[in-house]
Amino acid sequence: MRALPFTAVSIHDRFWAPRQKTNSEATIPHELMQCRTTGRIDNFAKAAGLMPGDFEGIFFNDSDVHKWVEAAAYTLWTHPNPEWEAELDEVITKIAASQQPDGYLNSYFTLVEPTKRWQNLGMMHELYCAGHLFEAAVAHYQATGKQTLLDVACRFADLIDNTFGPGKRDGLPGHEGIELALVKLARATGEPRYMALAEYFVTRRGHSPSIFEKELENPDLPGGLGAYQHHFTRDGKYEGFYAQAHLPIQEQTECVGHAVRGMYLYSGAADIAYETDDSAITNALEALWQNVGKRLYITGGVGPSGHNEGFTRDYELPNFSAYAETCASIGLIFWAHRMFLLREESRFVDVLETALYNGALSGISLDGTGFFYQNPLASHGDRHRHAWFGCACCPPNIARLLASVGQYIYAESDDGIYVNLYVGSTADALVAGNVPIRLMQETDYPWAGDVTLTITPTRPVHFTLNFRIPGWCDQFEVCINGEVDTSQPNTAGYLAITREWRAGDRVELQLSMPVTRVHAHPLVRENLGRSALRRGPLVYCFEEADNRDGAFQTLSLADNNALETTFNSDLLGGVTVIRGTGSVLNDAEWEDNLYLTAPSAKQIDVTAIPYYAWCNRGTGKMAVWVL
Repeated sequence: MRALPFTAVSIHDRFWAPRQKTNSEATIPHELMQCRTTGRIDNFAKAAGLMPGDFEGIFFNDSDVHKWVEAAAYTLWTHPNPEWEAELDEVITKIAASQQPDGYLNSYFTLVEPTKRWQNLGMMHELYCAGHLFEAAVAHYQATGKQTLLDVACRFADLIDNTFGPGKRDGLPGHEGIELALVKLARATGEPRYMALAEYFVTRRGHSPSIFEKELENPDLPGGLGAYQHHFTRDGKYEGFYAQAHLPIQEQTECVGHAVRGMYLYSGAADIAYETDDSAITNALEALWQNVGKRLYITGGVGPSGHNEGFTRDYELPNFSAYAETCASIGLIFWAHRMFLLREESRFVDVLETALYNGALSGISLDGTGFFYQNPLASHGDRHRHAWFGCACCPPNIARLLASVGQYIYAESDDGIYVNLYVGSTADALVAGNVPIRLMQETDYPWAGDVTLTITPTRPVHFTLNFRIPGWCDQFEVCINGEVDTSQPNTAGYLAITREWRAGDRVELQLSMPVTRVHAHPLVRENLGRSALRRGPLVYCFEEADNRDGAFQTLSLADNNALETTFNSDLLGGVTVIRGTGSVLNDAEWEDNLYLTAPSAKQIDVTAIPYYAWCNRGTGKMAVWVL
């Protein structure tokens, strides 16, 4: 199973295409400006000796620039722009110039603590920053064909490979990310040493004695002991839960610690299982997947706690205080995609789709210049998006996701093609060994469930087309060249149609897309007696801008409430809204009373909008779950 790369897919629908255009024209330049004005790019110039001055910002700020480079590279493929390419080349030139003679590249350590490399791997993000450099380099090479940054990345990867591994220095990334990046670099270059190093970082983690425990013994730790002790010790004793270093990956069954770190580790582990056919890792990832299903917000958010930016206990999913970091939802998308490639089952794409349309997409404003770090499921009206953050991991992360979303739509195997996401697009693939085929997908998804796929092979060819039937869809109909097909989904969740396909063949798929009321597990205490609205892949919410009379904590939808849907092209860039009637407690009768024995309720008309679009009309109250 192989994903069709972003270079093989062109998006032309009215949902994702405008977002990619906004990403190119607004988000990418906005983030470049922020990286410039906050000194992130100047740090590379200073480390290269091109300008005087001290390091600015947080020690892992290099990673924000690397993610921006990756996003800009993808964008050059989707929206070619010579002016942008020149600006990107200028940034890459500064990054390359900062590389040290031995291949090392990290502006913080070069400028601030040059003699303390690799001494605080647990908290100082050296290997994490390297990983984002590698991902940027591969994307830039694939999008432009230029090897400038790829050569820089390989020199640094060679240094890391010569430093860490069996018979060398013991070391692991405190913040995972380099594992999956090394796999990408290995596939792009064909260098097996990078794949072996990725496997080492994945499989060495969690063994005792831990490199992180050893680092705690260093009184002169780069960055200091404070953060390290806060996250890696309890009652003065070392524990590795925060960085998923408590057990070897093959023995892990519970999602713990920092959510983004966990998502990146599980993604890298899935890559290694895919490459090595390691059943122990695969089994562990399946157990972890089952566990995250008990710790997953309906929006595809993960990590409810701000204390560790991560996981707590099963079913602990608060709404107002939900952390649900944008980067964590993006990491979940990475992991889910790799699990699909590994297991070839649609249930992983169901989660990917939920996180993509809800938990991740809510992290960016419709104009492309405002960002959420946290994505709560309820608000008292005190939340708003920010133009940037001191810790700015999320803005460039969502930018690179939007620019590369094409790679999640299709996949190919030796037997056929998989249509995973319903996005208006054109894709080129090879089937039956080497027969070129073009796919043209037309749809108004997620607003409607009608999908038409036109197949154009260069000659008649026999293969299987696999259409994902989403887990939320109870009814569907499929026609092939106008004739109804009665096939049913297989155990993997796909409608598999095997036949000889000829140029101009058309498959029409109709997915039923009613509004459904979803209920949480009874152990999710905050949502007892509450429900949420979902239509297709979209989770909905009630926002104060549409419901001025709604007291959101007491909003109740009648059981027999008829919910109607209407597409409003003038609202929030064009959205389908859900309208109905409900009731709220009458605030006026309470006056100064704290308690009443028989409070009354008043009936109101209510409107729900897609969750991703909330907080684009100013601050205000919001709720996903209502009575």
